[in-house]
Amino acid sequence: MAIRPILIIPDARLRAVADHIVEVDEEIKALAKDMLDTMYDAPGIGLAAPQIGVMKRIVVMDLAPEGETPTPLVMINPEITKFGDEIQVTEEGCLSIPELYYEVERPSTVTVKYTDLDGQEVT
Repeated sequence: MAIRPILIIPDARLRAVADHIVEVDEEIKALAKDMLDTMYDAPGIGLAAPQIGVMKRIVVMDLAPEGETPTPLVMINPEITKFGDEIQVTEEGCLSIPELYYEVERPSTVTVKYTDLDGQEVT
């Protein structure tokens, strides 16, 4: 279990553009595990690699309700390809902006294209 420090605003790295991942190798798999460990420890439901100072396009999340079996998801080079028509307002927080929560308007659904840890493209 490797818990990495989470960057806090106004750290400039949080505004930098992350690099595309070319190959899903053991280093990327280890990074994903560290990110999940860090996210669960925080605790949070999502974490992007730049939030731990790694400038790569990888995101982890787990939207399982509290107390239920975890359902971790790792998305490499994620790209939103479609937005749903309906908008919903929910309260959100960010691990890089601790203890602050805001109501945010977002599409109720999105379609995301990404690569998984097996190197397979998923939509």
